[in-house]
Amino acid sequence: MAGATEPPEGIPPEGGGPDRDEEYRSVVFDESFVNAARLQELSADERLQGEHTPAVRSRPRRGLNRQLLVMAVVIVLAFATAVVMGVRTGEVTASSAAARRTEALRTTVIPLAPTDTVHGARTAADVYAASPAATFRTGAAGISVPKGATATQHYTQGQVIEALRIASDYLVSSSLDPRVLSGGPTTAVRALVDEGQWRQFDTSMDNPRPDGRHAATGWVVRFDPHEVSLADPRHPARVSGTLRVEERGGTLEVTSDHVFAYALRAPKPRSPVSLLSVRREIHFRIDPGDLRGHRAEVLTSTVQAGPLDCATESADRLHPLLAGARASGRGPAQGTDPYAPDASTTLCGTLAEHALPMRT
Repeated sequence: MAGATEPPEGIPPEGGGPDRDEEYRSVVFDESFVNAARLQELSADERLQGEHTPAVRSRPRRGLNRQLLVMAVVIVLAFATAVVMGVRTGEVTASSAAARRTEALRTTVIPLAPTDTVHGARTAADVYAASPAATFRTGAAGISVPKGATATQHYTQGQVIEALRIASDYLVSSSLDPRVLSGGPTTAVRALVDEGQWRQFDTSMDNPRPDGRHAATGWVVRFDPHEVSLADPRHPARVSGTLRVEERGGTLEVTSDHVFAYALRAPKPRSPVSLLSVRREIHFRIDPGDLRGHRAEVLTSTVQAGPLDCATESADRLHPLLAGARASGRGPAQGTDPYAPDASTTLCGTLAEHALPMRT
């Protein structure tokens, strides 16, 4: 029998040379590594229990199972939260979609004829002091957003306040802007109107008619600059009124009721100043889309204005009777006071005596 032969790589030097375990010393098989191994060698007893038992078995992935369980719980909670939020907001979304079927504005413009010659005064301050508008606030200060607005079922307090601001901005733009009052551009007013009403608005401005839908004076207050000029263009009117808001059918509905007292004169030097009283009652509807766009759907507009002549058409512009003028005819025997909260009248009324300035 042949003697032992040298290994192919030669006999390692005695007491020296590279240690073959050195290259594996950097690999540390600690407890966490062993526990994380997917395969586990069976013990001798376990292998003797069966002739064909494999030498290894797979470890259960406990850590992974826990992660999957946690992930599943998170997904379920997120889904449940989405469902709950959807139930709460679904009502507003559904009702708002229904509200987006924009309605046409319905307008009523009622001229109030004086029973006597229209009184005049030397200045705007004089005519205001002699009228029921003496205690009114000047300009936009009379169209203030009421304090104490609260949240509704589907709208936050901030959204309710925003709806009131939209209505207030509309009233200021359509009733107090000297350019609009003098028959100028109405672009700023249009920008505050729901886009579904733009066609009706444009038709009313370009081709006004007294059909209850297309009276320009239902949307804005404006005069003919060849007939009338503002006595004080910086402060064209004194104003008093209210703004109210409520949620109805998933939308916010704002009701405004304001009296605007305008100091006017003929476009001639040193013309006496007279008073035109215009009461505007407007009903707005505002949904979430309108809140985002800062605009409103204008549903109804009722205007009572005097002194006017009932025989003069008021769909395009208001044609006030100035100091020294008289009406060509008379309205009903009982006068209408535009300053009274519950005033109502027919399509032509008589302006109550105490609604006119006293002689100065």
